[in-house]
Amino acid sequence: MTHTRTIELEGHIIDSGLMQRAFTMVMELGGSFEVEEFEVGKHEDEESYCRLAISAEEEATLQEILHELHQNGAVLANPSDATLEPAPADQVVPSGFYSTTNHPTEIRYEGEWIEVENIEMDCAIVVEPTGGPDGGPRAETKVLNAVEAGDLVATDEAGIRVQPPERPRGSGGPFGFMQGGVSAERPSESLIREVADELVAAKENGDSVLVVAGPAVIHAGAGDDLARLVREGYVDALSAGNGFATHDLERSVYGTSLGMDVETLENPRKGHKHHIWTISEIIRAGGIEEAIDEGIVGSGVMYECVQNDVPYVLAGSIRDDGPLPDTITDSVEAQNAIREQAREADLVLMLSTLLHSVAVGNCLPSTTPTVCVDIDPATVTQLADRGSAQAVGIVTDIGTFVPTLAEFVLDDV
Repeated sequence: MTHTRTIELEGHIIDSGLMQRAFTMVMELGGSFEVEEFEVGKHEDEESYCRLAISAEEEATLQEILHELHQNGAVLANPSDATLEPAPADQVVPSGFYSTTNHPTEIRYEGEWIEVENIEMDCAIVVEPTGGPDGGPRAETKVLNAVEAGDLVATDEAGIRVQPPERPRGSGGPFGFMQGGVSAERPSESLIREVADELVAAKENGDSVLVVAGPAVIHAGAGDDLARLVREGYVDALSAGNGFATHDLERSVYGTSLGMDVETLENPRKGHKHHIWTISEIIRAGGIEEAIDEGIVGSGVMYECVQNDVPYVLAGSIRDDGPLPDTITDSVEAQNAIREQAREADLVLMLSTLLHSVAVGNCLPSTTPTVCVDIDPATVTQLADRGSAQAVGIVTDIGTFVPTLAEFVLDDV
């Protein structure tokens, strides 16, 4: 017995490669398809439409195909309302709950499509029948530990549609200059200038720029230039870890980063103790802001964040020394703080930090332009592999990237 369901693809499905991916997906997973209707957009701003009958010998195979197609933006023809089941207990979701992508998503409720708010990957969708501003329905994502008993949670994929970012004709889309994947064999200076243009445009438009920074920014001598960008208003929020803040503060207090003088590359006597001494001084003062008020810290990225009211989140890890009093050591609390930053961001720069970039990337919708910079191509590749497909990569030394970026942004203004 053959099992068949009909799906619809709509949008710039040819230019974005969606239609080709759909055809390939069906065949690779053991199914077959028949094109029942196909309309091609004939002008740059016109969308295309394709109606496909998907068939498979086994129901399980068909469901697997439909799942993969759904993740790429396919919608079942004649969709029904989403299936909602109450959460049986706090932090417990119904079996077979729908796990979100990071793409814009809508859910069908009482015959109407409503937008799912605060979209991010690997969450549940919860519907509040009267939670909207006008007393109507509202849908939002919730991480599992935020689900409460009785929440109406979406199960299965019926009545849910996602909209992966697509590229219309004649447009490179966000960061079109970066299309073509990750490569070290690309003109870094030209790419950095493009990022600088985006940064300037973000400030002019009043958009929020989030910087995700790793300790290598300080080790490579790029801290001063990042601090300049903060001071001049091109950074609206900072997401980092205890290590980044510690070495930035160490640079201000001792002139070293992890015990090394970043100017002379010399290792002063007892320099290996500078970072832990710095942490001790900050703890003694009561925190970063207090240490700045006391004159212990007088420069650096953290200094400029405090002086210019740029909010920061320092997320702790099991590897941390100290940690600094400002570091959030509760991992769930840190996740929630990062999530709030991600929801406010209009542009994200990830600077030489694999684990922190993945953590922040997991909280970002796929519509947020993201640039990931690292000397190791695998860092950007792993970020994309973990769902942040919108991240575009520049493979270069962070000690070159940040100073050049600052020069293009600040010296050309």
